[in-house]
Amino acid sequence: MLFSLSEADFNTKAIQVFNYQISSNDIYAQFSKSLGVEPAEVSSYTQIPFLPIEFFKNHKVVCGAIAGNETLFTSSGTTGTVQSRHIVKNVSLYEESFRRGFNFFYGDVKKYTILALLPSYLEREGSSLIYMVDALIRESESPLSGYFLYNHKELYETLNRLKAEQKKVILIGVTYALLDFLEQYTIDFPELIVMETGGMKGKRKEMIREDLHKQLSRGFGVPAIHSEYGMTELLSQAYSKGEGLFECPPWMKILIRDINDPLSLLETGRTGGLNIIDLANMESCSFIATQDLGRIHTNGSFEVAGRFDNSDIRGCNLLVQ
Repeated sequence: MLFSLSEADFNTKAIQVFNYQISSNDIYAQFSKSLGVEPAEVSSYTQIPFLPIEFFKNHKVVCGAIAGNETLFTSSGTTGTVQSRHIVKNVSLYEESFRRGFNFFYGDVKKYTILALLPSYLEREGSSLIYMVDALIRESESPLSGYFLYNHKELYETLNRLKAEQKKVILIGVTYALLDFLEQYTIDFPELIVMETGGMKGKRKEMIREDLHKQLSRGFGVPAIHSEYGMTELLSQAYSKGEGLFECPPWMKILIRDINDPLSLLETGRTGGLNIIDLANMESCSFIATQDLGRIHTNGSFEVAGRFDNSDIRGCNLLVQ
C-alpha cells in the first residue's frame, strides 16, 4: 500500500490490478466480456469497466477459489432486502488499508480516545465498520475508548471527563444515534471530532446534509462535522473533515459516470453516479459502480448527493444469471 502515487503510477497499478482480476475473477470477467472489453486494449483506468455493486448481492465476487477460511462482510440492508456479501480472502489487506487511511487523514490513532455510538452495526454480525472500529479502539490505547450502545448518560459523562482532561477524542456514530443522544444531552466541546457514518437505518426521516450537520454542530459545540465514506464491498474509506467534502487516500479514486450512459464518464463538476477504484480490494473487485450520486470538485474532493432510484435493477442484465 503506497502513501504517494503519481497519476502515472496510479494508472500503472490500476491496469495491473485490472489484468489480474479479469483473469482470476469469473464474475468480473463475464461482466467485462459482455461489454466487449478487450483487456489488451485497456491502457487507462478510465477505460476499465466498473462492476455494478448489486452483483455482490447475488454472486461471489472473488478472485480464485474459495478456501473456506475467508472473512465475510455483509451489508446492513433493510428488512426484506438482499444483503451484499463481500468475501475477503486476505483480511490483512483491509487492516492495512484502514490503518493507513486513518493515519493519512488523522495521524497516529494512539493519540486519540475513540468513542463509538454504532448500535445498528453492533446488533448484527458481519459489519466491516465494526471490524475497523474494533481495531481503532484497541490501538488507541486509551482506557476510555469503547462502545456506547444506548447508555447515553455514560457517553455524556465520558465526553465531559475527556474535555476536562483536554484529550483528543473522536466520536464515531451512525447518524440517527448521534441525533438520539442530542435529544437528551448537549455539550460544548469544540476540540471534539464528531464523525458520522451516514444513514438513518430506517430509524428517522432522512435529512438534508447541511441541516443535519448544523444540528449536530450545535449539539456537540463543534465547528464542523466529519464523515466517513465506506461500504461493505470496499476495503478503503474516504473521509470528510467538514461540509460533506470527501477526500480519498492515494490508493483510492472516484470517477463520475453518466446516469443515462453508464459506460461514459463525466467531467469535473457534473453530477452522476459514483464509480470507485479501490486498489486495496485486490482479491475481490477494485472497480465498483456504486448506487450513489455525486460530483467531483476542481480540488479533487468529492461529495455524495444522494442515491439512485431503482438502482438494484441497473446494469444487472449485462450478466447472464
